[in-house]
Amino acid sequence: MRYVSTRGGAPVKRFSEILLEGLAPDGGLYVPESFPKVDLARFRGKSYPALAHAILSQFMDDIPGLEALVGRTYTKEIFGSDDVTPLKTLEPGLHLLGLSNGPTLAFKDIALQLLGNLFEKALEQKNQTLNILGATSGDTGSAAEYALRGKRNVNVFMLSPRGRMSAFQSAQMYSLQDANIHNLAVEGVFDDCQDMVKQVNADAAFKEKYRIGAVNSINWARVAAQVVYYFKGYFEATRANSQEVSFAVPSGNFGNIYAGFVARAMGLPVHKLILATNENDVLDEFFRSGRYRPRKAAVATSSPSMDISRASNFERYVYDLLEEDGAKVNKIFASGEEADLSLIPRAGFVSGRSTHAERIATIKSVHARYGVVIDPHTADGVKVGLEHREQGVPLVCMETALPAKFADTIREALGTAPARRAGFERLEELPQRFKVLKPEAEVVKRYIEAHAR
Repeated sequence: MRYVSTRGGAPVKRFSEILLEGLAPDGGLYVPESFPKVDLARFRGKSYPALAHAILSQFMDDIPGLEALVGRTYTKEIFGSDDVTPLKTLEPGLHLLGLSNGPTLAFKDIALQLLGNLFEKALEQKNQTLNILGATSGDTGSAAEYALRGKRNVNVFMLSPRGRMSAFQSAQMYSLQDANIHNLAVEGVFDDCQDMVKQVNADAAFKEKYRIGAVNSINWARVAAQVVYYFKGYFEATRANSQEVSFAVPSGNFGNIYAGFVARAMGLPVHKLILATNENDVLDEFFRSGRYRPRKAAVATSSPSMDISRASNFERYVYDLLEEDGAKVNKIFASGEEADLSLIPRAGFVSGRSTHAERIATIKSVHARYGVVIDPHTADGVKVGLEHREQGVPLVCMETALPAKFADTIREALGTAPARRAGFERLEELPQRFKVLKPEAEVVKRYIEAHAR
């Protein structure tokens, strides 16, 4: 498998070459030259590790020992069950795919546990060190830190918007005391954090000198790992390979639903990808109108992990829409311009948005009807998914986090705090270690210079 940049200005590379790199040198995102086609019949019935290896080996065909590494990642000990992503049927034709059973109670664990093991293996083989620079709106940071804490040859510098995450999310990150974990609380919003990561990566000399890598979904390995659970959810929700399924996906940075797009390109019978946003509705506006209009800043909501006004992975999708024309993609994303793509068909996607009141109502409704508690982001997905549900087409709603991470919202909806997994009972009371920074790329660079390996 060979990879190219969405902006067309970087050399073609293999997976092992892009794994530690993050953004391409031209500022674009790496994508496969073409998507592999799969035989569904050969995949049905496989265990999660076996299915993951069958899919990931298509994208990571130059990684020796991949099968053992995948088997070591997707275990009952790490994810709570052999299913890894168990499917819960709420009623016939309506399902909830459990993606949040990993160490940090969020779907990001599924990809980042794999990425941590891939990084460790690659760095050991090359006898190199790596300084990870990432941005989080809530869940990516803790999932990355739990996957990389204590690992040799890796430092993690994680930018997060100060005061914009739930108390649980903040404590989950800031309470880590591992020497290789650096939490940087930015006086701004997530988009500031994401912009700073891109600005640091754009400094080629700095990136090379300090070996800057990425764990955000700009790293292709994360997208590839997320493709797996679309196949898993499909097989669990159907009995025949010809039946189509729709997926409802809460979307902030477009990485999760883009993985569904890739799964469909590989041959998965996806009827519709249903994109759900909160009040930060840039993506909903695009899929309704064809107009891409990034905002100056995101507004704070009760589904904070989706408080994003410029979705990084959206560039990968636009690259496909524009028939792999890197120059056109570069014009849109390098300049930050608005773009009118309304004349280009956007087949297979529908979208909608959810407000705070609608999230609360959905949490109440799902609990009353099915006895299930869902978090506010999953509620966004369920609300929009039900709006687009079609008779005879199974609907799989993607869970994004466990409700324990958003106790205030659950308490508002149900009048009681959500249950917590053992080990998280007094999380917010643990000592916290973080550094407050101004939203300036040069400030981040100076911090990395002082603490890099």
